[in-house]
Amino acid sequence: MEKLVNHPGVVLVVTFVVLWLAAWIGAAMRKRREEMSAEEREDLGVILAGTLTLLGLIIGFTFSMAISRYDLRKNYEEEEANAIGTEYLRADFLPAANAARVRELLKEYLEERVRFYQTRDAQELRRVNARTLGLQAELWNEVKTPAQADHSAVLGVTVAGMNDVINRQGYTQAAWWNRIPIAAWGLMWAIAICCNLMLGFYVRPENNHWVRLTVMPLVVAVSFMLIADIESPRGGVIRVKPQNLVSLQEGWK
Repeated sequence: MEKLVNHPGVVLVVTFVVLWLAAWIGAAMRKRREEMSAEEREDLGVILAGTLTLLGLIIGFTFSMAISRYDLRKNYEEEEANAIGTEYLRADFLPAANAARVRELLKEYLEERVRFYQTRDAQELRRVNARTLGLQAELWNEVKTPAQADHSAVLGVTVAGMNDVINRQGYTQAAWWNRIPIAAWGLMWAIAICCNLMLGFYVRPENNHWVRLTVMPLVVAVSFMLIADIESPRGGVIRVKPQNLVSLQEGWK
């Protein structure tokens, strides 16, 4: 299921098919029993309305979770760009040789951070992550050596800035790993299936009743697809673009 929610298009198709089948199974069950009495139909209507309300609340809550995670990824991208740009300026406090090397490494580091946001290929992502860790180690060594020789407050600010650069990358990675729990997806699917089963059982088999049995699965499937799209950092259309990182990169050219 975890791989499924990383592909919003697949979520749309699978959800629609499953819910549509659930609605028609409910309709088939309806045909096999005697006509419901007015009291039974009223009771079923109350249960269906309550279940649909619960489904709507859970979809809204899950959508809110997805939006908050999306905003968090955007904020960390901005903070990461600010941290890199600030450390580039603070490199002036280092000895000339170290300052030149730090700026060179920061440019390479910035390229890898931009690739992190843009790539969809798993193999490329592993290469980017490995290269990012290697550059972090080199950058830290370039500021650590002068700081060990000179314990001045100015160099301390430069070291703190480099620490911030490394920390921001860690916060970004954690935000990309922070996803909606699979249990929440399972609960939404379970309630949606129950709703469509009852809907198929509730709807009278009149002319064009297939339209009424199609609208609900389609609406819920589109809602699930939108949540999966916002929630998936790499698989969806709605993605965090490294606008601040790219702008910083262009400013250094």
